[in-house]
Amino acid sequence: MKKIGFLSFGHWSDAPHSATRSASDVLLQSIDLAVAAEELGVDGAYFRVHHFARQLASPFPLLAAVGARTRRIEIGTGVIDMRYENPFYMAEDAGAADLISGGRLQLGISRGSPEQVIEGWRHFGYAPAEGTSDADMGRRHGEVFFELLKGEGFARPNPRPMFPNPPGLLRLEPFSAGLRERIWWGSASNATAIWAAQQGMNLQSSTLKADETGEPFHVQQARQIRAYRAAWKEAGHAREPRVSVSRSIFALVNDQDRRYFGAGSDSDQVGVIDNMRAVFGRSYAAEPDRLVEQLRADEAIAEADTLLLTVPNQLGVDYNAHVLESILTHVAPALGWR
Repeated sequence: MKKIGFLSFGHWSDAPHSATRSASDVLLQSIDLAVAAEELGVDGAYFRVHHFARQLASPFPLLAAVGARTRRIEIGTGVIDMRYENPFYMAEDAGAADLISGGRLQLGISRGSPEQVIEGWRHFGYAPAEGTSDADMGRRHGEVFFELLKGEGFARPNPRPMFPNPPGLLRLEPFSAGLRERIWWGSASNATAIWAAQQGMNLQSSTLKADETGEPFHVQQARQIRAYRAAWKEAGHAREPRVSVSRSIFALVNDQDRRYFGAGSDSDQVGVIDNMRAVFGRSYAAEPDRLVEQLRADEAIAEADTLLLTVPNQLGVDYNAHVLESILTHVAPALGWR
């Protein structure tokens, strides 16, 4: 049994055929797609976070709104760039959104990816400490956030408070018990996957990875997942971790599918991103029987317990619901995912 969710990049543009022409369109359609996905039996609704871009940015209002409109589906991010975040304020926002959803948040966080502007985190008031990098800063923010989710008191109370305090040191409120076990680290390298395991975070691995061996993307990603699981076991954590991978997968079941995705690339791509040689995983688009054969050969999907399907959100809610339903109906059962 494999959990299957969708991952939306939340793009909008005023292009002639875009169904999301404004930020309002993207936000409202994201909520509607999560509702539709839950009705179809999809396990998770996940959203990307990018700043200074015509994409989804501030995740917690959206996550809270999705949580209020749904009852079962997991709600998450992939990922929140921690270079831009105040971990204390974020802990309050996350606690509130998790309580609204009834404990369904699955927050993917990371040191982040290249953004639209140069050192955008500086505009948010953050800068690395002397001798450290922005990646170090992002990981440090992540560590502080993760520690705050323990719910332990750390702040000395005012002896003359406006309202009565419980005894002892105070923690941030609202606190949502269990959220700490639902934090994921988005990792592009083996080293950061091992670091995430040592911290006790779940693992998100995307459609790109540092090209560390020159092997096909799915082989390198599978090695990353195995290294993560070995580090988790060595760390002695009490619970079982979760691991997700994301993929662009389209079952071609009608002429519209073929027009949109029938001529897509079916090979990995190699490039340089953020001064790192990276391998970008292939997209999958084929008739269901052939698609099942292709996906059976993907080693990383086999290693993960959660698969996030990237959706073309600018094509609208109805078409994206069709994309998800096609996978659930024609592909997932044949692979033993349902």
